[in-house]
Amino acid sequence: MSAIVPRHYLHLVAVAYLTLLLPPVQHTLEATMTAQMLVQIPLLIAIGYFLGRAMAPHLPSWIAHWNHGGVTGLILTSIAGLAWMLPRLLDASVAEPWAMIAKFISVPLLIGVPFGISWPQAGFIVRGVFLLELIATFFRLGWLFMISPTRLCSNYLLSDQQRLGEYLLVIGAGLLLITVFKLVFGRFGGGLR
Repeated sequence: MSAIVPRHYLHLVAVAYLTLLLPPVQHTLEATMTAQMLVQIPLLIAIGYFLGRAMAPHLPSWIAHWNHGGVTGLILTSIAGLAWMLPRLLDASVAEPWAMIAKFISVPLLIGVPFGISWPQAGFIVRGVFLLELIATFFRLGWLFMISPTRLCSNYLLSDQQRLGEYLLVIGAGLLLITVFKLVFGRFGGGLR
């Protein structure tokens, strides 16, 4: 994707964000732990990503200096992402209005935007470390959710938690295979060569 996001993409991003805020859509995506973690949160991250890509060419120079090589932004992305994988926050975002508001603000702004700004700047090593930590997180959480004998989220069933664990393990394995494939046959920065 080019450095400049077309204006109509930003209109689509705004429409997507407003759609996610609609109560029927929000309730549907928060009805299961799986839908919240694998659909709602990634959509909020994608909204922030496109917003970050649109903002990147217009950022002040001090932010570019602060985020040299995309490292600082990807660290912020990782920390905020880990926070929203905690069962306590997932539970709170369904039961407490303050947590729901925090999710709809912090996920796009603290995960998606820094990711959209930082990923294109990141070098091979930084991208590799980020991807490996993401894969490890999927495996850790997937294993935890799958083997836990008790519900970690009081708003969701144990069977939903275990299903989410299985999905996280599958996604982690898929990301690992893609990463190995790219290492063997291509590069992270471009197409296959």
